[in-house]
Amino acid sequence: MNRGVRRSTLFTGTGDYEAFFQVLREAAERVAMRLLALAVMQNHWHLVLWPRADGDLTKYVGWASHTHACRWHRVHETRGTGPVYQGRFKAIPVEIGIHLLTVIRYVERNPVRAGLVARAEDWPWSSASDLTGTCRPALHAWPMPRPPQWLDLVNEPEPALALAALRECVTHSAPYGTDAWRAETVTRLGWTSGLRPPGRPIARSQESA
Repeated sequence: MNRGVRRSTLFTGTGDYEAFFQVLREAAERVAMRLLALAVMQNHWHLVLWPRADGDLTKYVGWASHTHACRWHRVHETRGTGPVYQGRFKAIPVEIGIHLLTVIRYVERNPVRAGLVARAEDWPWSSASDLTGTCRPALHAWPMPRPPQWLDLVNEPEPALALAALRECVTHSAPYGTDAWRAETVTRLGWTSGLRPPGRPIARSQESA
C-alpha cells in the first residue's frame, strides 16, 4: 500500500482513478503479476499481490508507483513541487489461507469502513465491484476457494481483535499468519522488521457487530 504525501488527495475524479488503473495494466505487461484484490481510495491504495518470482513485487509496485507519480505531476501541473507519495510503498508477506482471506476482506471493505459507500460493491475502484468494467486491471484466481456469499462477509464489520492484529502487522511491516509460518517466513526471507502477535484471523463464528 501507499498513500499521498501528508495524506494529500491523489484521486479526485474518474480520470484520476482510471489513469491509475491504466498504470497497473501497463505494469502487468512489464512484470507478470497476479493481482488478487485492490481498493483505490481518495488518498491511498491497497493491492493484494501474488508474485511469481523473487523480486517481482518490488519491480511491479516500484514501477507502477514511480510512473503514476510522474504522470500525476504532469496532469496536475505540479512538477517541481515535491513527492506525490509519502515514501516507498509498504508490503507484508501473508500466509495463504484464512489470513489471506482476512487481508482481502480488509482491502475490499476499505470504502465501507471509510463511510464512502454502504456496501463494498458500490465503490467502483475496488475488486469488490464490477462497475468499472474493462477499465479495471485483470484480476487473478485466488490460491484457495472463495468462501460462499463472499460479499456478504465483506460487508459485515470485522471483529475488532482481527482488525487490530492486521493493522499491527502492517504498521510494523511484520508477516501476517500463524506463529509457525511467521517464524519460517522470517528465516526464509531474512525478514528483519518487527514481529508482533498476529492475533486471530476472520471466521464467521468469531464475528461481532
